[in-house]
Amino acid sequence: MSRPRADTPRILSRQPGAVIIRRGDFVEKSGDRVKPREEAALRLVQHYTSVSVPTVYSSSFAERDGHICMSYVDGESLDRLWNDFEGHDDMKEHICRQIWDLIYRFRAIPKPARFANFFQCCADGTASNDILIEPLPNRSPDPLASDVELRLRIYERYLDCAGRRYEKELPHMLPKSETTVFTHADIAPRNIMIGEGDDCPVIGILDWEEAGWYPEYWEYANIMKPSVDKDWQMWMERTVPEKWDISGIVAARRVLF
Repeated sequence: MSRPRADTPRILSRQPGAVIIRRGDFVEKSGDRVKPREEAALRLVQHYTSVSVPTVYSSSFAERDGHICMSYVDGESLDRLWNDFEGHDDMKEHICRQIWDLIYRFRAIPKPARFANFFQCCADGTASNDILIEPLPNRSPDPLASDVELRLRIYERYLDCAGRRYEKELPHMLPKSETTVFTHADIAPRNIMIGEGDDCPVIGILDWEEAGWYPEYWEYANIMKPSVDKDWQMWMERTVPEKWDISGIVAARRVLF
């Protein structure tokens, strides 16, 4: 595969732990937050689905630094366009249904046999950094092995952060899931690319840093977490193919975020 041409670099985003630079037809993402798990997720999505994601050209990783060179997705992020749809509810519904369709396509990506003992893990088999389930100090950094372990981790994190209002009720409020599905884990308008055309096609999904296998409700719960994108969330709620009771997740997030 030939390497895309290199033009004058332009910073697309500067975030804690990651800088994203465009060079012509490709993008370089670098920083201590850039991990092999993101490359693994991109390759899995391309291998198993038709969902459009950046193509990885090269990568390198060190203990405190990572680098991924990938293709540039030429579109406009949904967060820049959403307000243009004010008064066009049909278009808002159409876009959100497209997003859910893509989500349900990559949910079916199978978990490799070598990860069979993990209930939840990222695309490369490592544990998630999600604030709800990241390991507590002096605890094992291994991926969670069961739904019981996952719910216990959320409860432990809640108590560790001085959560007291639902100290007795939270274990019973948290949703249960017997299965895990492949999950992006950060679906938001800033990561959704819209292409040209009157039908506003969703042409790409970006930022797969935390993607992996999570409980079946996890994507929905993360879409509904506190955000400035409240109108978009309302439409995602209206169009979701199935709903879950995430009151326990909401209660935990009030303390952990």
